[in-house]
Amino acid sequence: MAGQFEAKLAELGVTLPDAPAPRANYVPWVVTGNTVWVSGQVASGPDGLICGKLGADMSLEAGAAAARACAITLLAQVKAACGGDLDRLARVIKLTGFVNSTPDFTDQPKVINGASDFLVAALGDAGRHARSAVSAASLPLGVAVEIEGIFEIR
Repeated sequence: MAGQFEAKLAELGVTLPDAPAPRANYVPWVVTGNTVWVSGQVASGPDGLICGKLGADMSLEAGAAAARACAITLLAQVKAACGGDLDRLARVIKLTGFVNSTPDFTDQPKVINGASDFLVAALGDAGRHARSAVSAASLPLGVAVEIEGIFEIR
């Protein structure tokens, strides 16, 4: 039976995917005490990687959707770190969002709002977090967005 967070995700039309395996020599998450540190999750969806460069070939709305996709994958990693019980999540502590963007693009915070808005909608006050949103000249595999997160668990 789904817990409260997964029930809310279902109301939003979201089913968490299986947590993806790392693409290089690192672990997807580390638990220390009651904190889960989740490695950067790249933007991907049902059709594969979400690639593009904000300010060049991707709209702000598409970038925000890519950030939302990263947030979904972050939650999948937290669920895996919690042995499959997402309700062990106490709160999102901090996100660091990287936006593949041109030098003159300055709306990185609006892009990462795609993740932040989703987490608040899905988790309520537990989804409110500190955050950084920064530009990157390029990101792995040409993805538009990569986000890492720190989470408190029970």
